Amino acid sequence: MTAEDEKQAAHHALVDRVLHGKGTATVDQRASAFRNVDVPAPLRGLIDKVVTRPTQLTDADFAAAEAAGFSEDQLFELVVSAAVGQSARLYDTGLAALAEAVGEVS
Repeated sequence: MTAEDEKQAAHHALVDRVLHGKGTATVDQRASAFRNVDVPAPLRGLIDKVVTRPTQLTDADFAAAEAAGFSEDQLFELVVSAAVGQSARLYDTGLAALAEAVGEVS
């Protein structure tokens, strides 16, 4: 296995663990946060900020989600899911751009 194959295997293992591992947030909630699609209204602002403008996250974003009934553990898992999802999209985009630059077809 090449170093690149090992990196991709580790990446896939991370994504699988985030989406399907044990947790307090449901698998569906984590998948929605990961994709930043169909996120429930009380979480939408928080998750969207994690994905698009994480430097603008505030305690108020977390307080609003907690007030809607989400626990700290659930919020942690959903924030990690959203961040890993965005990272995965950037990683895939980068690999596609690199493949295009060197003339590989995916």
